[in-house]
Amino acid sequence: MAERPTGTVTFLFTDIAGSTHLLRELGDDYGAVLEDHRRLLRAVFRAHDGFEVDTQGDAFFVAFSRAQDAATAAEVAQRSLETHTWPGDRNVRVRMGIHTCEADATAEGYVGIGVHRGARICAAGHGGQILVSHTTRDLLEDEEARPSLSDLGEHRLKDLTEPQRLYQLTAEGLRETFPPLRTLENRPTNLPVQPTVLIGREREVTEICELLRRDDVRLVTLTGPGGTGKTRLGLQAAAELVETFRNGVFFVPLAPITDPDLVVPTIAQTLGIDETSGQSLDGYLAEKHMLLMLDNVEQVLSSAADVGKLLSGAPEVKLVVTSREPFRLSAERVFKVEPLGLPDPKNLPDLAAVSQYEAVALFVERARAVLPSFEITNANAPAVAEICVRLDGLPLALELAAARSPLLSPEAMMRRLDERLNLLTAGARDLPGRHQTLRDTLAWSYDLLDENERSLFRRLGVFAGGFTLEAAEVVCDADLDTLGSLVDKSLVRRAGDRFTMLETIREYALDRLAGSHADEGLRARHARYFLDLAEEAYAGRIDGESEWSERLEANHDNLRAALEWLSAADPEQELQLAGALGWFWLSRSHLLEGHERLSRFTSGQRSDRVQARALTGAGAILAWQGDLEAAAPLLSRAIALWAELDEPGEQALALEALGWGCFFGGDDPSAREHFERSLELQTRGTNKRLVNRAQLAVCQIMVSQGDLEPADRLSRAALALAEEQDDAWAVHLGHHFLADCALIAADFDTAVDRYRRSLQAAVALGNRTEIALELQGVAMAQAGRSRPELALRLGSVAYRELSDRGVDITGVRFWVELIERHLGAARERLDPEAAAAAEQEGGRLSLEQAVEQALAQD
Repeated sequence: MAERPTGTVTFLFTDIAGSTHLLRELGDDYGAVLEDHRRLLRAVFRAHDGFEVDTQGDAFFVAFSRAQDAATAAEVAQRSLETHTWPGDRNVRVRMGIHTCEADATAEGYVGIGVHRGARICAAGHGGQILVSHTTRDLLEDEEARPSLSDLGEHRLKDLTEPQRLYQLTAEGLRETFPPLRTLENRPTNLPVQPTVLIGREREVTEICELLRRDDVRLVTLTGPGGTGKTRLGLQAAAELVETFRNGVFFVPLAPITDPDLVVPTIAQTLGIDETSGQSLDGYLAEKHMLLMLDNVEQVLSSAADVGKLLSGAPEVKLVVTSREPFRLSAERVFKVEPLGLPDPKNLPDLAAVSQYEAVALFVERARAVLPSFEITNANAPAVAEICVRLDGLPLALELAAARSPLLSPEAMMRRLDERLNLLTAGARDLPGRHQTLRDTLAWSYDLLDENERSLFRRLGVFAGGFTLEAAEVVCDADLDTLGSLVDKSLVRRAGDRFTMLETIREYALDRLAGSHADEGLRARHARYFLDLAEEAYAGRIDGESEWSERLEANHDNLRAALEWLSAADPEQELQLAGALGWFWLSRSHLLEGHERLSRFTSGQRSDRVQARALTGAGAILAWQGDLEAAAPLLSRAIALWAELDEPGEQALALEALGWGCFFGGDDPSAREHFERSLELQTRGTNKRLVNRAQLAVCQIMVSQGDLEPADRLSRAALALAEEQDDAWAVHLGHHFLADCALIAADFDTAVDRYRRSLQAAVALGNRTEIALELQGVAMAQAGRSRPELALRLGSVAYRELSDRGVDITGVRFWVELIERHLGAARERLDPEAAAAAEQEGGRLSLEQAVEQALAQD
């Protein structure tokens, strides 16, 4: 038998695909199949110098000194399995994954991220498939007899870290075609990328997944004090279940939400529910088989009744929740998240065994991330173990401690930690002991800061959901070097152009801020900054809607915090801020929230610009919700008020909002009347972009009513002007209406070209509803070009996207008739099974994949 490899090791993981199903089919014969499978693979691995690390059930974990040996063994093993005669002529398919890395050998096997990565690669494959990591592929490329590898692109594995490039080993006699890999890209999910692999917690992940797979379990709440890693554990369990829930697994972050009434709207927003045409989240979820992860609910526990009602109306939806306290619902299963496993510092085992403890493994891994030369040795092992025990095995505390490794040895760190714990013992006596330990740990990190760092750290707690450098400079007088130092010390995290603080750390910063007597003044500066931002966005929304709405979306939690503080401190500025955000709430489909914020101000009898903005925003939101009866009075008051204020541009926009509401409601004559009045007012102004958009609105009614010649002429002129003005929204509409005219005239080549151009503009705008509508256009044009499979695929994606967002287009009769005619013809060109298969395939495509197919050249 080969000796156990050390240093750079190539791991081969294998398991039988569909083993549970095979067991049910074969019954008692499964034992013979499993034995044959083991005998065949062991003979191959032995012949190619493989070291069998572990065997569990139908899975093998084998280590090789050379990548070439692992690849050859996998290829030979697959051929042996393929040619073997199995009981009952059954096919036994084995999936295999190969990964190379530097590995730490222990008495029981290997430890390190590479082991996790290799197992994940194997799990992504299908029976008969051999997957190879990029690292292994580079080594194989240097071999003379290198195997043939197909590039499968980048894939996010279930460890939730950055995408990994994977390859498929191909050879004569082996299958080459497989379904899409079982990775996060190929499943409906929004689970966020994580900077590191989860260390330990295998048992907890397994138990949580087993609970959520049970028919009698609807809600699992992970409880524990801050810093126990509830969120990361929940995310990993959710990732493991992406194949279990056919309609997807979705992450709903609630840490910034303080109003319990916003919990359900936030869930709807995460799922893309547009809240238009009266569709409710209850109705959307009623037939979904889905897992939702609600993260950080302790500050909105009074939303329990709403969450319970949501569950009762959605029999196939399950929840995994993280909270310091349970909801206390009858359907709830509480899962207590305990600290990581700890060694006994007074009775330490050997180094290899010490490294197996979860808390030690986490500390070592995070220390190496900031100090690659860090090693656990006989000399420092007692100190490392003591640190882990003193921090109670809490992941957040361990990570904060490990971040100090470039400055402090474990021995020095332990001495400082001991000093801080002895000093900071004044935590509330009714708090859990581990919570006090975490606060002590944060206080220790705080005390290590210099005075400038402490001051900035306290002030940054005022931001909710992150902040930009500019915001930190204006609100908190931040210095770039000081902010950078807080990032280096892991108290602030950088994400692109924004900075964030872990919620527990932010709470600690707010506690310190409250004790500094600067709280109210800082909150006033915070509110003023975001009021100015909202006003600037309102003024720039016409010329830069996409850019400004994106910027406001990134700061939505700060805007909420400002509104909540202003509601008590300065209601006048609250009204000003809410009115400035009405267009944003409509543009980004925060309809329920926008309505709730603005409805408080619609009964006022003021006659100023602030009141007019609130009426316009509230009325426009109601119109898009399909409640024209409620919207019309508000918009009529807004239109009259804008006229009194002598602001024809704003009056025209309010008229246009009412016109679009009538159009989507099926009332073309009223829509045209409002659009033409809007155009008349815009022509009196100086903004040619608004004039052009108003003309395009009128053009929409021409297309709807079949006036194609003037619609085509007007669209061409408007498109030329839009391109000159670099107005993406008008470019999008111009191409769309020209495509409509071509489609109605059966000029399908022109139609598909125009819809593609309009689609590209919609993608640039980031408007998923418009993207879906353009996909419908491309689908109809491709149906006319005798490409029925593509048409049905795209049509299926578009229908799903619109349905998921609650967009009801049934009132747009001409469009509905075109869809029924062209996609109906596409179905007739195929036999029923082929048509159904095409639509089902579309149902599996993401919106982004559908866009790629729609834009691909024929």
